[in-house]
Amino acid sequence: MKLVVQVKLLPSPEQAAALEATLRACNRAAEHVSQTAFASGVMDRNGLQKLVYTDIKASFGLSAQPAVRVVKKVVDAYRTLAASLRAGRLGRPSSKRYRKAVGSAVSFRPEAAQPFDDRCLSWQTDARTVSIWTVDGRMRGIRYTGCADQLKTLAEYRKGESDLVRRGGKWFLIATCEIPEPEVFEPVDWIGVDRGIANLATTSDGTNYQGRRLNRYRRWQARKRAELQARCTRSATRRLARHAKKEQRHAAHVNHRISKEIVSVAQRTGRGIAVEQLDGIRERVRLRRDQRGTLSSWPFHQLGQHLAYKARRAGVPFLAVDAAYTSQRCPRCGHTGRANRPTRDRFSCRRCGLAGPADHVAGVNVRDRARSAWVFVTMPVPSPA
Repeated sequence: MKLVVQVKLLPSPEQAAALEATLRACNRAAEHVSQTAFASGVMDRNGLQKLVYTDIKASFGLSAQPAVRVVKKVVDAYRTLAASLRAGRLGRPSSKRYRKAVGSAVSFRPEAAQPFDDRCLSWQTDARTVSIWTVDGRMRGIRYTGCADQLKTLAEYRKGESDLVRRGGKWFLIATCEIPEPEVFEPVDWIGVDRGIANLATTSDGTNYQGRRLNRYRRWQARKRAELQARCTRSATRRLARHAKKEQRHAAHVNHRISKEIVSVAQRTGRGIAVEQLDGIRERVRLRRDQRGTLSSWPFHQLGQHLAYKARRAGVPFLAVDAAYTSQRCPRCGHTGRANRPTRDRFSCRRCGLAGPADHVAGVNVRDRARSAWVFVTMPVPSPA
């Protein structure tokens, strides 16, 4: 499986100036290549490279391999845009956002990330330094640092391109690592995970990961965002961007912590992990105006992704099951009805009287569905007569 490892660069002032000049030159070249691709309609890598290769080497001071990386970066950007259009992530073809996306060339920020392959960037993992091509020549001995686990993964499994990123005045390298996947074991049972807003995750074991602190933090961020938006200044706009990134990092940290704990419990007890299939939930539900912001900022998808990749890395079975009526179905007698959930937090079966926290009951239903689904998945296919 592929993972990315981020390390922080510690360049000297001279090295940092060379890195900044390189990043800006590559993105100016990418902007030129994007305009050429949009005007000519040539979006394939070989055809576009024939059109612009000589020009960007002469005009932007790029050597051969960085010029090739710039062309590939532009081609990948247009492929990503096409995939987003097909998936409907930019709305319908008649929407303003869709028309704006297809009506102009893809643009690149002056300090957008730039990929480097092993010809442009080499790692000295023992010395914790890198050697990287720049417009001012090859810069050698640039130190980097990171946490011990990431540095170990980087030294053992790094493979492919690395992205040079500047964020908040600091320099980072994001490297791709190919980690071997352990064989998935046969689970003795399942841990059902119900994802929610008030409670970010509730397992069938009864473990509850409350979202109260995260929601309170988001409300505080929303108030600060409204205050900054009312100022309408450039400084306020920059601060808004910093606040948004900080909020995203905080939510990602919470999801990492929750998923890590659930996967470790599953691995220790020999069980699999089952979650609800929540794709398209934002389009299906209809909420009051004051609830829309809460739903749109609900990080359930990220939590599911973290659970999935951490489970793969640990060899833990992972399933996504049907989410229909998991909070309204009684796991004991099977009775399903809206009246079984008189309040958001409480479940009380109208037929057999089973009562308990609604999110816990939903987690138990997810676990039961995973048991049935796994039997079907592992059932041997009968041989043809």
